[in-house]
Amino acid sequence: MNTSLQGKTAIVTGAGRGIGLAIARHFREAGANVVYADGDEAALEAELGADMHGHDQVRGFSGDLGQKLTLANLVSATIDSFERIDILVNAHRNVQFCDPLTVEEELMGDMMRQNMSSALKLSQMVAKRMTAQAEIDQPEIQAGSIINLTSLAADRPQPQMMAYSIASAAQAQATRSLAMALAPKKIRVNGIAFASIMSNVLQSSLKAEPGLRERLVAATPLGRIAGAEEIGPAAQFLASEASSFITGQILRVDGGRSLADALTPPVY
Repeated sequence: MNTSLQGKTAIVTGAGRGIGLAIARHFREAGANVVYADGDEAALEAELGADMHGHDQVRGFSGDLGQKLTLANLVSATIDSFERIDILVNAHRNVQFCDPLTVEEELMGDMMRQNMSSALKLSQMVAKRMTAQAEIDQPEIQAGSIINLTSLAADRPQPQMMAYSIASAAQAQATRSLAMALAPKKIRVNGIAFASIMSNVLQSSLKAEPGLRERLVAATPLGRIAGAEEIGPAAQFLASEASSFITGQILRVDGGRSLADALTPPVY
């Protein structure tokens, strides 16, 4: 099974910390050229140091990823540095809790923009580049792979996470729709739905809510909370030719939570 990313170029958004950072690190270790993209320039500087602006295999890119011009600049910067784009991982996520009976339209809009719309815009831009590359490359091989991060919250009603849950469900549907639209162009689009993973949000929630760790562990059949780095191999599989006949699928990396999560604590 060929999971090599050697010689491939990947953009990973949300790569300043947490799960996005773990995926970017994993891709780098797997031999890919990686553009770490995030709105937090200080976090990127702390991670990449001198590699931020000049390394054979790595670049950092900071900016408001909710802005169309910033996304266009990200694509251009990647091409300027590495001449192509083979993989896109939309790992930028934002979670905000709310009261479903009083949630404001502004919050709903923010959650949709930050967790779905910006990823869709970037995917559209990157798909155009992948298509252009495929016209030059061998037409029979895959043109590229797009991976969207979503959450088990897309399928499990969690009232206090309603806005995020709706945005996650929209991201899952966008994944399937793009997969159908881009399949003739040999671009695969898949998703990873995670739960019981040590994200930044979960770290904060564990500090703020006594007993949450024990409840989450009890609700997870594998009996533990996973490290963010455990998402990396799943993303590598979907990015590589090992998954060459897989598109439009949402891979659950949740320790079995989706098997027994109907009445358990909030999905993180």
